[in-house]
Amino acid sequence: MKISLIITTYNWKEALDLAFKSIARQTVLPDEIIVADDGSRPDTEELVAKWAQRLAMPVRHLWQEDIGFRASRARNRAIAAAIGDYIIAVDGDMVLNAHFVEDHRRMARRGFFVQGARLLTGPTAAKSMLDQERFELGFFEADIKRRRHTIRNLWLSALVFLRSHTNQKAIRSCNQAYWREDLLKVNGFDEQMIGWGREDNDLAERLYNIGVRRKNLKFAGLATHLHHKSRQPQGENPNDKYLSATIQNKSRRCELGIDQHSAEFAAQTKVASRWYPAPRDES
Repeated sequence: MKISLIITTYNWKEALDLAFKSIARQTVLPDEIIVADDGSRPDTEELVAKWAQRLAMPVRHLWQEDIGFRASRARNRAIAAAIGDYIIAVDGDMVLNAHFVEDHRRMARRGFFVQGARLLTGPTAAKSMLDQERFELGFFEADIKRRRHTIRNLWLSALVFLRSHTNQKAIRSCNQAYWREDLLKVNGFDEQMIGWGREDNDLAERLYNIGVRRKNLKFAGLATHLHHKSRQPQGENPNDKYLSATIQNKSRRCELGIDQHSAEFAAQTKVASRWYPAPRDES
C-alpha cells in the first residue's frame, strides 16, 4: 500500500516548516508528500524546495492563484496528482506525532475512511512549539484544549475503532485518511464551496451515500493544531446550502471535482522523479 500525505497550506511557512520536521521523524514515512498550496507567497515554495532536497521521498508543491479560500480545489489537484493507494490529509498547521503515519497505516480498512483527532493549542502554546521546535505537548501543558489527545494508547484506540459511523459529528479534514479510489468515486471535494467550512462534511456525506463508513481514530494518529486566527465566517455559512442539497438528494458525486484535474496530472503521476520542482498554475 502506497501512502500519499497531502498537506494543505496558505501563507504560514513557519508552521509548515515545523510540520515538515515532524514528518521527517516519522516511524513510517509516507511514499510521497504533496503540498496543496492555496496561493501562498513565494517563500512557501522556497521552503518546500528545501525540504524536497532533505527528504528521501518525492515532494511536490502544487500552487494555485490566491483568489479566495479554495481549499477544495487545492486538495482535489493534490488527489489527482497522487500515486498513493491511500491518502492521508492534514493541514499545514498540524504538527504530527512520530507515529502518525504508522497509526493511520495500521488502521486503514477497505470500505471506511478514517477521521483523526487534534490537540488544540492556544496562542502561548503554539508560540512555544514554534520558537522551541517542540513536536509534542504533555497532558498537563498550559494553554491547550482537548488534552486527552496528548495520550497515545493503542488498546484504547482499538476499542474506539470498533465502532463505525455515518453522521456529521466532528468531521475535520485537517486529519483524515481515505482510499484514493473512494475519493475518485465521489469526485473528491466540491469546488462550488468557496470559503471556510462544510467541504469536508459534504465529502463525508457523499462517501456515506456510496456505502463508505467512518472510523474514528483516537488515542493514536496524534496531531497538534497550532493556534491561529479563525477564518470561520460570522453568521450563516454560504456553503451550508450545498451540504443541505447533498444530504437531501443523497448525492454520490459532485459536479466540480477531481475529474477536471485528472488530465493535467495523468502523465506526471507515472514518474515520481519528475514531481519536483512543479510548474506554477497561474490559471
